Amino acid sequence: MVDFKKMISNILAQEIGVIGEEEIYNIIEIPKHTEMGDFAFPCFKLSRLLRKSPNMIAEELKEKIKCNELFEAVSAVSGYLNFTINKQFYAKTVINEVLEKKELFGATDIGKGRTVIIEYSSVNIARAFHMGHIRSTMIGNSLYKIYKFLNYNVIGINHLGDYGTQFGKLITAYKLWGNKKDIEERGVDELLRLYVKYHDEAEKNPLLDDEARSWFTKLENGNEEAYEIWKWFREISLIEFERVYRLLGVSFDSYAGESFYSDKMPAVLKELREKNILTKSDGAEIVDLSEYGMPPAIVTKRDGSTLYVTRDIAAAKYRKDTYSFYKNIYVVGSPQKLHFQQLFKILEIMGYDWANDLVHVDFGTVSLEEGSLSTRKGRVVFLEDVLLKAIEMAKNIIEEKNPTLENKELVAKQVGVGAVVFQELFNNRIKDYTFSWSKSLAFDGETGPYVQYAHARCCSIIEKAGDIDIYDVDYSLLTDSSSMEIIKKLYQFADIVIDAHDKYEPSLITRYVTQLAHCFNKFYHDNPILTNDLSLTKARLALVYAVKYTLKNGLNLIGIEAPERM
Repeated sequence: MVDFKKMISNILAQEIGVIGEEEIYNIIEIPKHTEMGDFAFPCFKLSRLLRKSPNMIAEELKEKIKCNELFEAVSAVSGYLNFTINKQFYAKTVINEVLEKKELFGATDIGKGRTVIIEYSSVNIARAFHMGHIRSTMIGNSLYKIYKFLNYNVIGINHLGDYGTQFGKLITAYKLWGNKKDIEERGVDELLRLYVKYHDEAEKNPLLDDEARSWFTKLENGNEEAYEIWKWFREISLIEFERVYRLLGVSFDSYAGESFYSDKMPAVLKELREKNILTKSDGAEIVDLSEYGMPPAIVTKRDGSTLYVTRDIAAAKYRKDTYSFYKNIYVVGSPQKLHFQQLFKILEIMGYDWANDLVHVDFGTVSLEEGSLSTRKGRVVFLEDVLLKAIEMAKNIIEEKNPTLENKELVAKQVGVGAVVFQELFNNRIKDYTFSWSKSLAFDGETGPYVQYAHARCCSIIEKAGDIDIYDVDYSLLTDSSSMEIIKKLYQFADIVIDAHDKYEPSLITRYVTQLAHCFNKFYHDNPILTNDLSLTKARLALVYAVKYTLKNGLNLIGIEAPERM
């Protein structure tokens, strides 16, 4: 895409002289009000250097460059030099690039030659896949797609929670109150029931925690019975998880969870001891982080068993050795912020400069309208139930509004799942989120179905148009305000993708496609596309194609499908 800011900064650098092109580029702004132009250069910094008022500098620069054919208008207002790009050139530049690049419009090669690891979803086996897991799963999935789009080599890892004391608790519950037949019939539901029962009983009988710790120690030491029960729980869980991932359209390159690193932890502990990083504290081994303003990190408990931080040190070292990553991104909720601060600091103390390449992408918590989610207390909303209900609602709407639609089942899945995912990714990730059936499953306003319908409307117009050449267009016919509003929005797409990448923030793309859909629907309402004037039809149809490609690209980056019919 032509970089208008770069073109303007190049022109200004030749006239100003006292500051360089790069500095000028970074100063150029986009005015809040379109009547002020497309770009603005504030002259206040030049005032001190040139010993003139900002107003005078702006006026002088205006006179020097006002005849440049790139600009439709150049004006000096209150110390700002405002530029309005030639509309016909603007329209031709943007639309031609979209039509040329299609599904790659907005992509760049900034990630070429760089490997990025993204750890996301990371559900606990033998536990319910509930609404709380949608955040890490879909934020991570979107970041995976964004980084791929920017030509990084991306490794998506589902760091399964398949190790730790909780499995001692679950094995204890199974031995005391469970049976094989119920688990085989009810799967994770039965495992969840046992897990909740364990915590209820442990409140009355704290000695159960000793039994649970004992079973986990057996598991760590390779006890055959403990291992076989654990392996069985893991297989049952993965079958159910995969069903939900298929609904969401989410996949991973690796399922290397915590257990994968169990044989790698002795080497980590040896290294920590040899480097004198560990100290003893009440029988446990810790890393004292007080000089960094953090509490101590426990690496081994009194019984010798390991914790999250031990396994995460082993995982980080393995990933660096295996993938030689440029970045290792952890998509994990805000409550784990201290854990990652400790992890990164320990790796730094161990002497690994790549600790600076580890990034914790945190996000707010999910709660229900009637209270917080809690697996221990059994207060959960199963994600699969939410998705299936959304699909059923979408199916009912299709039956009511478009009963003859082909592939109704497929479209209902695309729309229903899209509605849930879109609502999840619409707000800034750091904000806490209260799950609401009515809000998540609404099919109007700032929702997934609204954007999907705009895409389907584009497809319908294109189908009705038939075989019309959109590569021979009179772009002077797209200089009206509603057309230019769309064209300027299209021009922003690549920058939005980069911004989402820089800030690890998918909501920037979610909001962008909502705005683009709104601009298009306004344009569609105000302007007939298929007219008796072939030149006008060609021009407007080219714009429709550009919107279609960009909406589809944007939806894909947030993990939502773009139906061609709705």
